[in-house]
Formats: sequence, structure tokens, C-alpha cells
Amino acid sequence: MLNEKVVIITGASRGMGAATAKLFAKHGAKVVVNYANNIAAAEDVVKYIHEIGGHSIAVQADVRNKDQMASLVNQTVGHYGKVDILVNNAAINFAMKSFSDMEWDEFKPKIEEEMKAAFISTKAVLPIMKEQKYGKLIYISSALSHDPMPDFIAHGTAKAAINSFVRYLAQELGDYNITANTLAPGMVETDSTKHTPTEEKEKTAMYTPLGRIANPEDIARVALFLASEQSGFMTGSYIPVSGGMEMNS
Repeated sequence: MLNEKVVIITGASRGMGAATAKLFAKHGAKVVVNYANNIAAAEDVVKYIHEIGGHSIAVQADVRNKDQMASLVNQTVGHYGKVDILVNNAAINFAMKSFSDMEWDEFKPKIEEEMKAAFISTKAVLPIMKEQKYGKLIYISSALSHDPMPDFIAHGTAKAAINSFVRYLAQELGDYNITANTLAPGMVETDSTKHTPTEEKEKTAMYTPLGRIANPEDIARVALFLASEQSGFMTGSYIPVSGGMEMNS
């Protein structure tokens, strides 16, 4: 499905990023596992991919740093000769507070850093994609960008900005045969939710038509669809992967 395609996945050492890296490799992609700090976890993903006969390297880079992302792309091209797909997945921390309790200096970093990560990562790969007249840009958003929940205002607002950003990219880059799409998970069982109370997970599952919260592989499979030619005529799309939670939003 992704035979010989070269993909960069930001934040790929764990959770949804790691699941996506492994699934893409199973389907023939050459995978660049980007990580920020956890080299051991990134190398575990690379090791898994090598064990199943795939191709992968781990590259450290802060997705908000222009020089580091340029270096990541240069290393990718040095190893594999091109870049076909970018999965913008790296997580950015945020303050969990109500609007009433939050100060601007607590709210601003999430908005700025989320957009900076998407902006710089996209800028880094775009010259190559434009030159080869082909590219797939995939951005991980959140159902919280459409469906507010208490204390998630910084996260939800930042992800809503990503949704708009992607539509503008889709409009501008279509002439280059580059697509840009958004994938929006609901609650996912990852390190990010390991401290979420069980009762809250059970409540979310109860209100989800499919009766459970997502696992990372649920997200990875939709990312695979967006990375493949099966979605070749889709761009500017916002795709909820939330078990039906967003169907009325």
C-alpha cells in the first residue's frame, strides 16, 4: 500500500506515533521515527520495524526548531532520497484549566507552540514535495477542537487552529499534487491518558456509539488510509476518529 514511500512521523517514539510508524512499515513505507528526548523508545520502534524486514531510522529533532527540522529532512533525504509523507503528530504540553482560572501567559504557549510545530515541520518538507510534484501531509488534531470539555480550552483552541491551517494548505498546494488532511482522535488509550481516571474513560466509552475509547492502532489505520493512494482525491478533510462521538457536532 505504501511501497517504497518515505514518511517522516513526528513524535513517533510512543503512543499514536509509534503505532503509525509500525503500521506504515508493515505496508512497505520507509519510516523516519522522530523523537524529542526518549531515544530508547524511538530505537525500540526502529528495532521492531527492522525485525519485520522494514526500513527505519530514528532522528532526534525539536519540531519547533527550524534548524533541527532542516537537519532531520536532510538526514531523511540522505538515507532514502526523498520525502513523500509527513505525519504531524508531536504532542505539545498545555495548561489544563478553565478560562476563568487561566492567565494569558498560560494559554498562549500551547497555541503558539502547536502552530509553530506544524508550520516549521511543513516548511521543512515542502520544497522536496513541490519539486517531486507529490506529497501527503497528515495532521493529528483532536475531537476537542469541535467538542469542548472542561479545562481543555488551550488544547481545543490550538487544535482548531490546526484544522484551519490544514484547509489553507490544501487550497494552496493542490496544484503541486500535495494533499493536506486532518485526523481528529477522541480519547485514546496512550501515555497521555494513563493518569485519566478509569471512571472518566468508562464514561467516555459509555457515550461513544462504538462503546469504547480508541487504541493507538485505531488512529494509525486511518492515518494509513490518508497516506495511501486510496485517499488520492481527498484534501482539506477533517476526519473524526472518535467512535462516533462527533457525529452530531
